[in-house]
Amino acid sequence: MGEVDAAAAGSGRVAPIVGGFTTEQVHGGALPDAAFGSRVPPIYLSAGFVFDDFEQARDRFDGDESGYTYTRLGNPTNAAVERRIAGLERGAEAILVGSGQAAVTVAMLGLLQAGDHLLSAGSIYEGSRNLFLHNFARFGIEVEFVDNAADPAEWVRRIRPTTRALFGESIPNPKNDLLDIRMVADIAHRAGLPLVVDNTLATPYLVRPIEHGADVVVHSASKFLAGHGTAIGGVVVDAGRFDWAGRSEEQGPSDQHGRFRHLTEPDRILHGASYVERYGRRAYIVYARDIVASRLGPSPSPFNAFLIQQGIETLSLRVERHCANALAVARWLERQPEVLSVDYAGLDSSPYRALADRYLPRGAGSVFAFTLDGGEPAAKRFVNAVALFSRMTHLGDVRSLILHPASTTHAHRAADELRTAGIGPGLLRLSIGIEDVDDLILDLQRGLAAVRAPAVREPADTARDRLVRSA
Repeated sequence: MGEVDAAAAGSGRVAPIVGGFTTEQVHGGALPDAAFGSRVPPIYLSAGFVFDDFEQARDRFDGDESGYTYTRLGNPTNAAVERRIAGLERGAEAILVGSGQAAVTVAMLGLLQAGDHLLSAGSIYEGSRNLFLHNFARFGIEVEFVDNAADPAEWVRRIRPTTRALFGESIPNPKNDLLDIRMVADIAHRAGLPLVVDNTLATPYLVRPIEHGADVVVHSASKFLAGHGTAIGGVVVDAGRFDWAGRSEEQGPSDQHGRFRHLTEPDRILHGASYVERYGRRAYIVYARDIVASRLGPSPSPFNAFLIQQGIETLSLRVERHCANALAVARWLERQPEVLSVDYAGLDSSPYRALADRYLPRGAGSVFAFTLDGGEPAAKRFVNAVALFSRMTHLGDVRSLILHPASTTHAHRAADELRTAGIGPGLLRLSIGIEDVDDLILDLQRGLAAVRAPAVREPADTARDRLVRSA
């Protein structure tokens, strides 16, 4: 196992390790417990940390990263998880926060300010979409969505002088319409912009976006990274490669501070230096941690961090089973006459199969959608009939889950927006777990049997009698 320097020990900077993915998910980023030699990193349930003396306290508040001050700013348990995820994603450094939504917020507010423009793929998690449309709009940040993320010309056309980042998901939720990461990264870099990729549904086991050009990766660690549905958390991973002081061809030589002025202009906190001058390629992640995350305060509980770390240790084993089950279920659903379509990139019939072969050779994930003939009534009967699938809004659990997006997560969208997004009234989203696949198919057969069954209408007299009795 590789060693880390003293500064890395007090942060989410990656601890190098040589080995395969499963070895890394068990050992990556681990540091020996100096006090008692615990093999498993302990849970440091402490709000704050004692300083040795006056000088140490002063130095910690002046940028010394060799230790801790307050858990909102950093914690040894959280830092162990940060190092492990950074290593698995092949990033330079990571920040653990309280949720996936917090991860997207911290990542983007480390880049954006009032007057800036964000360009996002149109097919993304609804929580991120609403964050961009409503919350960011109140901050004076304009957001635009690329409806056809597979069209490079549309990305290029929509980039403006005020654009500061491009955003997308490796496996979008719920349509499984994969992002061509390298294509979008190349477009972003030609414009002097970073690409941020939400890798929640793929995990680094299936794809590492940084290896395909992404500059920042975010996760909802509550999902597959944890895997057990007991902890909430999120993470921001910086590739550590982007030149934050660089300028695009559109910017003139007079603009000495470039596009990310909060990182390149002198800052009083750094005694007149800029973040780029002080930290170089680490400028963004230090700013996101010290200025955005620490001040907004989406601090993860060290206990939740511990639970996430326990989940990561079996990540590859779980995701391999998730993907195998999902492919079997998707193939079975595609053969059912009641099913109009199945949106799963691992199918031969999927228009995204070529991208799946390129980016996801280990599997196309386990979250996808299928559409029933019969619209919402059919979807309602199907959802109410299943017994093994849990009816809930979570994803990435070892348990299989089902949801009707049009009446839940996407219920506030206008009808034309739902049509554009491909979210029809008969569409159901599945998150396939690790149960025996024969049992999953048997449960889905219950759902289809309910769809085929003739509708039973209550006699009018019976309904009228019950109303009279209740009055």
